Amino acid sequence: MKTPKSILHYPRLDTVLMIEDAIKKHPDYPKKMQLWKSLPKKVQYQTFQLVLKYLEDSNKIFITKSKQIMWAYADNPKLRKLLKNAVGARWQKT
Repeated sequence: MKTPKSILHYPRLDTVLMIEDAIKKHPDYPKKMQLWKSLPKKVQYQTFQLVLKYLEDSNKIFITKSKQIMWAYADNPKLRKLLKNAVGARWQKT
């Protein structure tokens, strides 16, 4: 029987916000390891994974099969630009 992994350290709010900010400000869609290494402060990988799980469960990010992370929350400037330039948006301007 497998035992669930015990969580050694829960993230603090400033850690969650730091990771959110790093995802939002990244110029492209980083992979997990790339994002983890680019964080301004060191974070244990287990803690980093826990934050990503939380962000995914709260529908703030999507993680693709290739492990790329996409910010999907409503304040995403890339999403706003995409919606603004969408075909349906052109019809609504008239």
